[in-house]
Amino acid sequence: MKSAKPLNEENRVRLETAIGYTFTNKERLDRAITHASARPAKGSNYERLEFLGDRVLGLCVAELLFQTFREAGEGELSVRLNQLVSADTCAKVSDDLGLHQFIRTGSDVKKLTGKPMMNVRADVVEALIAAIYLDGGLEAARGFVLRNWQNRATSEHGGRRDAKTELQEWAHANFATTPVYRVDERSGPDHDPRFTVTVEIAGVAPATGTERSKRAAEQVAAQKVLEREGIWQKADR
Repeated sequence: MKSAKPLNEENRVRLETAIGYTFTNKERLDRAITHASARPAKGSNYERLEFLGDRVLGLCVAELLFQTFREAGEGELSVRLNQLVSADTCAKVSDDLGLHQFIRTGSDVKKLTGKPMMNVRADVVEALIAAIYLDGGLEAARGFVLRNWQNRATSEHGGRRDAKTELQEWAHANFATTPVYRVDERSGPDHDPRFTVTVEIAGVAPATGTERSKRAAEQVAAQKVLEREGIWQKADR
């Protein structure tokens, strides 16, 4: 199987314009948009960049929230942070920037839809953040994050309370019971795990969430129940 070709100059300029950053080292940009299925040279896909980008994104968003919500406690800040660095939010940033036009994948991955493809789009955003960080430093990475997360940080859904807490109070009030969370699966490498968790409430259909930590997956599952039952307005996806 042949490997995917690097970006040509025209597409590289289009991509740099979309993300608002011009790379000094163009190979970093190519690597950030290259999935392992594209069969690049060893170590030339975005997996390691994704690991770093996840941490840089978390730092920049935590700093943004800390400075924006000066009266918020740790609990509220944690809820906001979890929502803003989730795969769902990262995929939306990817869609807003039109990154799907540039992601290099193998033919099998090109056929993916739904959650698996959402994860690919999210991973590329994190890899891009790492590539910008390595190429231009923290200020450059922070600039990218602020451009794409600042409005999201103050949006209606960014201010929601903790989904698990909301669901527990609802379950107590309506069914006199406590939600039970069950880990169904842990997959992926140690540096980038995926947890699938199901929440069950007696008398209510269960719901399942998948995220990069057990806690985040529980939040996703709880949110699905809240939205399905009409307690929360369904967030745009």
